[in-house]
Amino acid sequence: MSVTYRDAAIADGPALADMGRRCFVETFGPHFPPDDMTLHLGRMFGPEGLSAELHDPDLRVRMAEENGEIAAYLKLAPMSLPVPHEPGALEVKQLYVLGLWQGAGVAAVLMDSAIETARSEGAPAIYLSVWEQGARAIAFYARRGFVQIGVAPFQLGSRAYQDPVMRLGL
Repeated sequence: MSVTYRDAAIADGPALADMGRRCFVETFGPHFPPDDMTLHLGRMFGPEGLSAELHDPDLRVRMAEENGEIAAYLKLAPMSLPVPHEPGALEVKQLYVLGLWQGAGVAAVLMDSAIETARSEGAPAIYLSVWEQGARAIAFYARRGFVQIGVAPFQLGSRAYQDPVMRLGL
């Protein structure tokens, strides 16, 4: 694999949204009701979703590509999870890796980049929420030093779920 990494530009919005939609369906599609998936996909990856978020100067998106195809991306932004946290903490909003590239090291490179960015900005910690049944993702974050510190609601369509919140002190 010849994977390259770069910061996303506004022009990448449609391709990132398409990749995010594919990844979400690939990962979560079999686990949630179709109507809720449709609502969520429209909200997160429709015109007001990921593409629009790229206009936010506080949001950083780092992506991995192979032969011009987006393999993975990570969104890093100021903390918004409803849990107690230190001022200046950052949050990994999404770390999405398409199945073909899972286990190939792209998630680790993207996470290392997010940690380096957070440290260089003086952030005291990075937080994230993760699907409670995502054992592989939870194990990945734990290997990187994240520990669970609570739960936070996650809205998927018409239903709210409680996802674990993990923290990495910097």
